[in-house]
Amino acid sequence: MTIQVLYFAWLRERIGLGRETIETEAATVVDLVAELRAREERYAAAFADMATIRAAVDQELVPLETPLSGAREVAFFPPMTGG
Repeated sequence: MTIQVLYFAWLRERIGLGRETIETEAATVVDLVAELRAREERYAAAFADMATIRAAVDQELVPLETPLSGAREVAFFPPMTGG
C-alpha cells in the first residue's frame, strides 16, 4: 500500500524530512516503524526509543499496535505538552 508518513519535531530533524510517501507491507504502526528503522541509520536513530514517540493514523492518536488497513497517513511525533 502507498501511505504518507509525516515526522514532527525532533523526529523530523533526525530523519531530515517532514513527510514522505512510501510503499509498505506493514500491517500495523509498529510494523511500519520496523520497516523504517531497517531503511537506514537516520531512521534507526529517530525510532530508537519508542517510549518517547506517539503516532496518529489519519489524524487520530492511536496505539502502536493499530492496524494500517485502509490508512492514508501516519504521523509520528514526541509527546505533546500544554502550557
